[in-house]
Amino acid sequence: QAQPVESGGGSVQAGGSLRLSCAVSGFTDRRYCVGWFRQGLGQEREIVATIYTDYTNTYYADSVKGRFTISRDNAKNIVDLQMNSLRPEDTAMYYCATYLSYSGGYCSRFATSYKYWGRGTRVTVSS
Repeated sequence: QAQPVESGGGSVQAGGSLRLSCAVSGFTDRRYCVGWFRQGLGQEREIVATIYTDYTNTYYADSVKGRFTISRDNAKNIVDLQMNSLRPEDTAMYYCATYLSYSGGYCSRFATSYKYWGRGTRVTVSS
């Protein structure tokens, strides 16, 4: 079973940076999608960024474009989310999720497509 495990959350002031990591184990096929989602208090879960592990295809939500960077280390089975210029509205529980994909590089932006989910890591940005 491919169970993602997140790490790296914490508290930071606005304008600061955090780096989240997602360790993925259990996949014998390297063709899978990894998505970072977040859910603020009382809000719906939303997509933040995705990456396809066999290619360099990435996607970013408009709200984080230019501030967040998703990257992968296939040798270590780790996908990182570098978050810069953090804002109070980035405060949320961040989740890493994965699913096998043979789509040639496209990763879904919908949470229902993702089969395996981590427990989440909390990010708090104060003003």
